Amino acid sequence: LPATAASKILENYTASYDAAVIVELKKAGAVFLGKTNLDELAMGSSTENSAFKITKNPHDLERVPGGSSGGSAAAVADNMALAALGTDTGGSIRQPASLCGVVGLKPTYGAVSRHGAIAMASSLDQIGPITKTVEDAAILFKALAAKDRHDATNVRVNYGDELLNPKLEDIKNMTIGLPNEYFIDGVSPEVRKAMDEVIASLKTLGIKFKEISLPHTKYAISCYYIIMPAEVSSNLARYDGIRYGTREHGKNAKNLIDLYKLNKSHGFGSEVQRRLILGTFVLSSGYYDAYYAQAQKVRRLMREDFDKAFKEVDVILTPVSPTPAFKIGEKTSDPLSMYLSDIFTIPVNMAGVPAISIPAKVEGKLPIGFQLIGKHWREADILGIGQYYEKINK
Repeated sequence: LPATAASKILENYTASYDAAVIVELKKAGAVFLGKTNLDELAMGSSTENSAFKITKNPHDLERVPGGSSGGSAAAVADNMALAALGTDTGGSIRQPASLCGVVGLKPTYGAVSRHGAIAMASSLDQIGPITKTVEDAAILFKALAAKDRHDATNVRVNYGDELLNPKLEDIKNMTIGLPNEYFIDGVSPEVRKAMDEVIASLKTLGIKFKEISLPHTKYAISCYYIIMPAEVSSNLARYDGIRYGTREHGKNAKNLIDLYKLNKSHGFGSEVQRRLILGTFVLSSGYYDAYYAQAQKVRRLMREDFDKAFKEVDVILTPVSPTPAFKIGEKTSDPLSMYLSDIFTIPVNMAGVPAISIPAKVEGKLPIGFQLIGKHWREADILGIGQYYEKINK
């Protein structure tokens, strides 16, 4: 089938093989209905960066569905499909799931094979399900989490029946951490109210709560927008009109450099070009140590924050997005404002831990999701709490 990644550079590209996740779903008997829209090459938080169309939020057609996997979340929210797949590099499954009122699971880095996924930032990317219920997310995740020899980062973990059959006594014995850095000014009143109601609801299950700190969270956006563009710069070098991508715009090129310039200038949209330029800059001689190497050190500190927190608590609860869905066009002229949509989701990718966005039970037109973050390879904990939350809030 065509595999465009919503980019003009791949407008006429047809995939030569199935991704590993598609192979596993076919083995399980899944029925595929089609492909969905996204931000170009998964770069964006609103699906407004697609080279072809803008996807709208089914709850309000004047608003964005989130991104980059906005088409997948919108399709599930609008009953076009029972489930969909997305990729999550800095929140691209969880944020659109939150804005569209569906469930989005970002598994532990390495739990699901990335073989066949169009790479954005390889140390951060992870494939996961977008579904209507947490139980459906667990069913789909179990099918996806198969060992694949084509992905060297893929780890075989024996996910047992606890994914699908969580025990209430196990849930009651859990402690959920509330990080001070996530309940801050800038979170909209609607989101704050929804979080309070979710916490009150989970307390009825007997779950205990504890305030914690993830002190390096404040550096997450800064570090992400050094590490991610650097990896984008490396991964997107292949789209040169020779190995991949269109040659349409470079057919009159006089030399190789002209071919590259013409193809990439016409093939890539403005957001992709912005990240390519930034990534190439931070990897260049004289700047690598000042930016990229430093960002990786802070990334390590972020992971240590989570490791320390998980010695005190079993799961962490936070908002997914500071606000409900914003209007189409509202943030396109201000990239930084757009990037801040992912402020609560990026640290999860930096640490490689699993997280899920679950719709909070809220009054009003626009959905709001809450995020449960788990220990490495403990998807069962966040899926279990999520399934019991849904049971008591039917």
